[in-house]
Amino acid sequence: MVEASYEHDSKELPEGYVADLVFDEEEDAQVRRILDRRLMPWILFSTFILNMDRTNLSNAISANLNGDLGFGLDVINNANTLYAVVFTVAAFFGSIVGKQFGPHRVIPFLVFAWGWVTLGHMWIKNSTDYYLIRFLIAFTEGGVIPATLVYLGAFYKKREIATRLSWFWGVQSLASAFSGLMASGLLQLSGVDGLQGWRWLFMIDGIITIASAVVFWYVFPSNAYRTKGGLNFGGWFTERQSLIAVTRVINDDPLKLHYEATKVKLSDVVAALTDYKVWGHLVITCVGLTYSTPYGKYLPSIINSFGFNVYVSNALTAPNYILGFISMTLMTSHSDRVKERGLHGFFSVVWLFIGFALLAFLPDNTNKNVLYVVTLIISSAPLTHPLNISWLNENTAPLGKRTVASGLVIGAANIYGAYASQIYQAGDAPRYHVGNYIILGFLGVTLLLWLLQKALYVTVNKRRAAIWNAKTKEEKDHYEATTSDVGSSRLDFVFST
Repeated sequence: MVEASYEHDSKELPEGYVADLVFDEEEDAQVRRILDRRLMPWILFSTFILNMDRTNLSNAISANLNGDLGFGLDVINNANTLYAVVFTVAAFFGSIVGKQFGPHRVIPFLVFAWGWVTLGHMWIKNSTDYYLIRFLIAFTEGGVIPATLVYLGAFYKKREIATRLSWFWGVQSLASAFSGLMASGLLQLSGVDGLQGWRWLFMIDGIITIASAVVFWYVFPSNAYRTKGGLNFGGWFTERQSLIAVTRVINDDPLKLHYEATKVKLSDVVAALTDYKVWGHLVITCVGLTYSTPYGKYLPSIINSFGFNVYVSNALTAPNYILGFISMTLMTSHSDRVKERGLHGFFSVVWLFIGFALLAFLPDNTNKNVLYVVTLIISSAPLTHPLNISWLNENTAPLGKRTVASGLVIGAANIYGAYASQIYQAGDAPRYHVGNYIILGFLGVTLLLWLLQKALYVTVNKRRAAIWNAKTKEEKDHYEATTSDVGSSRLDFVFST
């Protein structure tokens, strides 16, 4: 049994690929370490900027953005729903556009675009402006993560991706922490030059984002073989290391032989949309991340309700996000080492369930420091999203189908906001007990979903193995020569569990 089809077509081989190149594990590891030093910091900085710009809204809300603009939390919640829907559509096309035009160009373009939209928050005056600006920010932000997933796939092996994605989402946690600390300072500029503090916050975030986009344009190479030029100057690798960088990824996953040349076809979209196993991951994403929209948007306000002032409340969100980064990185790294996905996801959701149970059932007169510790318990639960994405990508082939699935899972990671933004209601403030009961229901379902997805893959592997092992060598050769099955539909494809 193998994990992918080794069929090669007649397309021109990619630059840097040498089929008979011989290199040892240390050379392989050295190339990976160079990528971690030269590529990943910029990737992580791009997602740092993304989440800094996504978190600033919760900071602005805690500083009375909606009050200053003359509307209530209903507008905030409705705009969050609009954002979720638009972001989801943009995410679906993000991976496809990234594959079509090159993620090394699509990512900087999108960052530049949403930088100007972030800056535009400075001039909103009413609810109509607010809806429009949230539409535009979702439209410009939505495609960048799927494009980044496509980009990383060209540089890293399958079993290296999950750990890097944990860094990716972990840095988002650090960005949220940084955003809280930065907001606690910038919000105090309220009144300077006649601007509210939240307008200063969006202005500074927007300027940082626009400047960063220009840098990204000159540091993201088109592929591992062509790293010279721009702000990379003489490049990252020696000539031999460049060959290893390309060849090692293709040897690990032969489907990547024509990674850059492969474009998404309509058949790939249909294959992804009709694969029940893909839908399992989408449901895990949509249901399992539901808690994060209400909890994330209102965390500074929740902490404020415990009895801390608004500036301290924003600053106190920082430890939450830092702990989440540490736990997620450790959990995902362990999952990579032991090559197991399902039970690791289950463990993380159990952790979350305990935290929200405490938040939901502790009485309102509980000491504010105890309640703050409860938020630390919730926030320190390892985020399962990078684990789920890696699991999906490992088990989805061929490349076009995988690209579509990447866009779908990022879309699923945002569409739940259409309903999740309604879970915390003004009448339930400030502790949101009813909202937290609802979240507990979603988490209970998520526990079952992780176990069911693992059981599904184990069952399919056993069934396929029984069929494959019962074939004679001649029958296997005949299957290889005549089958119309491709990618993960092949009998000899083994799913990770």
